[in-house]
Amino acid sequence: MRTTLLPAAASPALDPVRARLLRDAAADAEALLAEADEEARAGVREAEAQASAVLAEARRQGAHDADLAGAAARSRVRRAARSRELAARREIWEDLCRQVVDRVEALRGTDAYPAVRRRLTARVRQVLGPGARITEAPGGGVVGDAPGRRLDCGLAAFAQRALDRAGGEVEQLWAP
Repeated sequence: MRTTLLPAAASPALDPVRARLLRDAAADAEALLAEADEEARAGVREAEAQASAVLAEARRQGAHDADLAGAAARSRVRRAARSRELAARREIWEDLCRQVVDRVEALRGTDAYPAVRRRLTARVRQVLGPGARITEAPGGGVVGDAPGRRLDCGLAAFAQRALDRAGGEVEQLWAP
């Protein structure tokens, strides 16, 4: 390739063209920089909007998770309280049963016990027949045995059956 040099007199004549080319290049560069700045600002605005949306969603999810955790904690507390209440009621019931059985069994030490024992024995014979084997119950009263059948007329058994029948009514004594 061959380069042709311009005569020295032509160089000043091209100065206005050079100046125009430099101005056009500077204007194009300025326009490109302005466009790039606007694109950068738009990108920042979009990123900020996305960050805001992500933060709002995280807050919403955090509040939801906190609500769930609070509900679970309240449920655990209610179950624990109910368990303690039921345990206390069971303890009261068992104590009442012991007291009732003890007081009924105390009947053995009274003058009325021989007549009560005779009536219990008669009841066993009536239900199981005259051949029933009758033994003393551990806490007083009697137990009757016949082939294939048994009738517990012990004082403790009577007390427990009475308590079982009245259970719901008795529980009202300590219900809120």
